[in-house]
Amino acid sequence: EIDPGSWTYFGGDAAFNRYSALDQIDRSNVGQLQILWRRPAIDASLLTEYPELRPNNYQRATPILIDGVLYAPNAVGLVEAFDPSNGETVWVQQPASDDEVMGRSSRGVAFWTDGSDRRIVSIRGSYLYALDPSNGEPVGGFGESGRVLLDMGGGRFGWTSGPIVVGDVVVVGGTIDGAGDSGPGWRGSVAEDIRGFDVRTGELVWTFDVVPDEGEAGADSWGAGSRASSGDLGSWCCLSADEALGHVYVPLSAPTSAYYGGHRPGDNLYSNSLVALDAATGERVWHFQMVHHDLWEYDTVGPPVLGRIVVDGRPVDAVIQASKTAFLYTFDRRTGEPVWPIEEREVPVSTVPGEHTSPTQPIPSRPAPFDRQGVTPEDLIDFTPEIRERARAIADSLIMGPLFTPPAERGAVEGKIATYMVPGAWGAGNWNTGAFDPRTGVYYAVSHTLPDAWSLTEMSDTAMMAYSYGSGGWRNPSVDGLPLVKPPWGRITAIDMNSGEHLWMVANGDGPNEHPLLEGLDLPPLGNANRPAPLVTKTLLFIGEGSDAIIGIPEGHHGNTFRAYDKATGEVVWQTELPAGTTGGPMSYQHDGKQYIVVAVGGSDHPAEYVALGLP
Repeated sequence: EIDPGSWTYFGGDAAFNRYSALDQIDRSNVGQLQILWRRPAIDASLLTEYPELRPNNYQRATPILIDGVLYAPNAVGLVEAFDPSNGETVWVQQPASDDEVMGRSSRGVAFWTDGSDRRIVSIRGSYLYALDPSNGEPVGGFGESGRVLLDMGGGRFGWTSGPIVVGDVVVVGGTIDGAGDSGPGWRGSVAEDIRGFDVRTGELVWTFDVVPDEGEAGADSWGAGSRASSGDLGSWCCLSADEALGHVYVPLSAPTSAYYGGHRPGDNLYSNSLVALDAATGERVWHFQMVHHDLWEYDTVGPPVLGRIVVDGRPVDAVIQASKTAFLYTFDRRTGEPVWPIEEREVPVSTVPGEHTSPTQPIPSRPAPFDRQGVTPEDLIDFTPEIRERARAIADSLIMGPLFTPPAERGAVEGKIATYMVPGAWGAGNWNTGAFDPRTGVYYAVSHTLPDAWSLTEMSDTAMMAYSYGSGGWRNPSVDGLPLVKPPWGRITAIDMNSGEHLWMVANGDGPNEHPLLEGLDLPPLGNANRPAPLVTKTLLFIGEGSDAIIGIPEGHHGNTFRAYDKATGEVVWQTELPAGTTGGPMSYQHDGKQYIVVAVGGSDHPAEYVALGLP
């Protein structure tokens, strides 16, 4: 049985609920929360030894608590152990050489034990590490000097997420630098396969081909010989697992050249899919593809969340997958059967010569979308007559339509510059989306509205493919920085997964309400188009507004406020100002009888650090 005061994986546990059963902090006393300790996201000893280090302020990590010690990647990706009562350093992983000091943080580390042997498992740069939890030293007998090189296919490995351990197997996703992109350099892309490694020796146990090999199921979904050369897809975010079943759940990204697919006819499995694998063997148990033949970069990217729900009186051990499209796909995690019907519905078809749009896409009947999908003139901002007219003038140069409206060839529609995509490439859901309360069956979807504008330009006869994408210098059309579509631009939506019904929705953050064009207007919170992650406890929902250290955040869509919400109503019951905006997912643990909440923060002008909150 899991200790309710623990936090054993960066998603809380292998189910990735982002849930803590602790209730010492509740509505009656949350107003007394204060900062109990702070620690920099990189230990001072490293900065003293390597004064040339310039750590990034975007600290992605969420610590874990194991046997009374906190462990987390630091601002350059090395693991640090620190005291949960005061944040003081216990040990710092040392770089393998002076040439390997620079790096970036990942989202978290994993822990494994067989009752006698204990290991912290992490990924930094191109290597998988096994470390002794007592001192941070590499574990002898694991790979070479305690680490395993993850490069493959001539490309350099990288991953901003973190490994998961299921049984005695470390499961690794990740990406390969130079594997391909959304532009013309698609030939020869290295498929970013999922791999399992022996947790004791580091030996490769299995490989799951994210692009099926010849003769395997799904290979025929890559037409025109594209299977071997445009399979730049992998899992760049979060994995979850049912340890009792021995299954690991893997969300997979878009294929090479996400905005043009004429060179890859077919549905392109296993892109944009959730795949359940046998963690011991790597064999596929089941899969579901959320987007066929992706033309929008609608990766399946958020963490698959595991939880028991009760639907029409029937208990279901479910896996809940948020999509960039703002749909929640819900399956029986044993079989992959949809909990509610998912229908193939007709969608707009591309007019680009040589394109092979899928005529249908899978649409869940429940729950309803948790954010905006598609755009019409009625969706444009109208705070004032001037703003409304300016928004409409800009929109007149854009192709607008429902979800899955494909990019068009530039100039193909007179007067139109690009297709206005809602959601945009960041999606509505992302790595931060989702926390699940196992006591109530409520899922809290955290989302943002950040549209994109894309068009296609014909390439030369000697190019690797017929079209490349671009925005005409206008990727995020706006009225002086205000998004064209109505707010909220960042939101939290509570969804009862027992019924598939929405319970409430609130804007997350004030958004750019101090914009000069909005001066003098009495507006409600507009919401931040940012990527903060939630924490749900037995009594409250906690979430920040998101940081300006995150690349791509629009001006004014960040803040230092950290709030507690009533889980039943969405009412704000408490808020405080942190030293900077949140950059990683919050976590909670109990130590010496006291509940703590810890979150990584940082800003464009504020060094990354961890902040611990608790009662006096």
